[in-house]
Amino acid sequence: MSAARLGRLPRQVPYIIGNEACERFSFYGMRNILVQFLVSSVLLAYLPDAERQAAAKDVFHSFVIGVYFFPLLGGWLADRFFGKYDTVLWFSLVYCAGHACLALFEDSRQGFYAGLLLIALGSGGIKPLVVSFVGDQFTRDNKALAKIVFDAFYWTINFGSFFASLLMPLFLRSFGPAVAFGIPGALMFVATFVFWLGRRQYVRVPPTRGRDPDSFYNVARTALLARAPGQGRPGLAVAIAGAALAAAMLLCWALHAWAGIDVPYWPAGFHFVITACLALGALIAFGGAGVSLQLERARGRHPDAAVDSVRAVLRILIVFALTTPFWSLFDQKASTWVIQGHAMAVPHDAWWWPSWLVKEAAQMQALNPLLIMLVIPLNNIVLYPWLRRMGYDPTPLRRMGWGIAFAGLAWIFAGAIQLRIDGGASTSLAWQAWPYALLTFGEVLVSATALEFAYSQARASMKGVIMAFWYLASTFGSLWVLLTNVAVRNDAVTARIAATGWSENAFLMFFFAAFAFAAALAFAAYARRYPMQDNYLDAAAR
Repeated sequence: MSAARLGRLPRQVPYIIGNEACERFSFYGMRNILVQFLVSSVLLAYLPDAERQAAAKDVFHSFVIGVYFFPLLGGWLADRFFGKYDTVLWFSLVYCAGHACLALFEDSRQGFYAGLLLIALGSGGIKPLVVSFVGDQFTRDNKALAKIVFDAFYWTINFGSFFASLLMPLFLRSFGPAVAFGIPGALMFVATFVFWLGRRQYVRVPPTRGRDPDSFYNVARTALLARAPGQGRPGLAVAIAGAALAAAMLLCWALHAWAGIDVPYWPAGFHFVITACLALGALIAFGGAGVSLQLERARGRHPDAAVDSVRAVLRILIVFALTTPFWSLFDQKASTWVIQGHAMAVPHDAWWWPSWLVKEAAQMQALNPLLIMLVIPLNNIVLYPWLRRMGYDPTPLRRMGWGIAFAGLAWIFAGAIQLRIDGGASTSLAWQAWPYALLTFGEVLVSATALEFAYSQARASMKGVIMAFWYLASTFGSLWVLLTNVAVRNDAVTARIAATGWSENAFLMFFFAAFAFAAALAFAAYARRYPMQDNYLDAAAR
């Protein structure tokens, strides 16, 4: 293969990368000021001051759950009906409408929350598709360039995120929410226009339109329903049990929320978002286990390659599930860490502190994308080659496991800061740079790696859906946060925390750190047995 051929970047890729840079500015611009706005807004004025922070966190993480849930819808629509390009374009317009609602309805709870719903729908709908759409522009002949482009793609995301995280808190402070939420909306319109400009140059993999007899759904359905002589159908029983459990959860919520009936053993704090996520988790876990138990029954009725691909997807889902604790830690940098930062002192009198620019605790989030833009090339140019020379191959799964562990270290540092704050000592906001640095390094190892991993492990007909499942890991990450928030409202749990001598915030920080370390150990154990796949497209297939 010639060097010239390897070095030729598909000319349509810059349109996708430009779109993503603007869209990420748009998303992080509103996301990173959301908690800061809600705590002081009239939307939560009906609550006592002591409860506003917890309510703002609940709204934020419910929004995040929506953002990472709707990729299921986007992936399904793209794979089955419309293709990636049309689905991204239409969801982008919904996204723009959501931003308009935030800018126009800052004083209306219904209007503002409707805007959050539309942004969650639009952002989530395109999220699994843009990354896999980039991958569709490559074949096995030039896949060596895909690794570079995936890293460049992730670097560009953080370029947009950096300026959004740095500037939007200042705009919120100086010009108010209409401007602070309006600017990200304008950038989302630009993102949609840039994506549309490349419409004639994209490689478009056609949707299956439900005609693939060997799709994941069809193979799984065959496996569950097929009978074997002299054997029962234990897998089907497991799947039905999962569906019954999910239905029971939704029924418990409905009885409590609509009929006012207190259901035994069903926590009153389990609102619809928590309940729906738990029900979805039951369907995925029990359904996947059931299919796995009977998958071999699909052989002969479907090609071996299709059956093996379903087995691979089930293995991938386990990998994704083990990353959910990482996301429970990561997404709290925009909620828990922002709230912690407001209790710290901004070191304006220090000669090295950029007081002319950094005035708000929420701006510390800009460290995350800034460090990512530095860490990604450092890892590729220095760290990974050095590790290989030392005899340690930093495979994607090894990187992801270490990334989860580094997130745990970040939260130990954040907990130590919280103990100092709780002790009454004046604590400089600059100390938050350390947990941000550790969390960012973990993010690069987990998230940047997973973009490449998730695409390479999925068959062509399943790429959009498997990417949606990857993003669903963040939904369950925020679910862990909501469940923890419900737990600490229990008097018995509160008493146990008080007995430790720590504040609730400090206790939860160390709890989440331990959660991450346990997940990292489980991830490492599973990764040792995981068989890697290579599912890039053949040039002839395009």
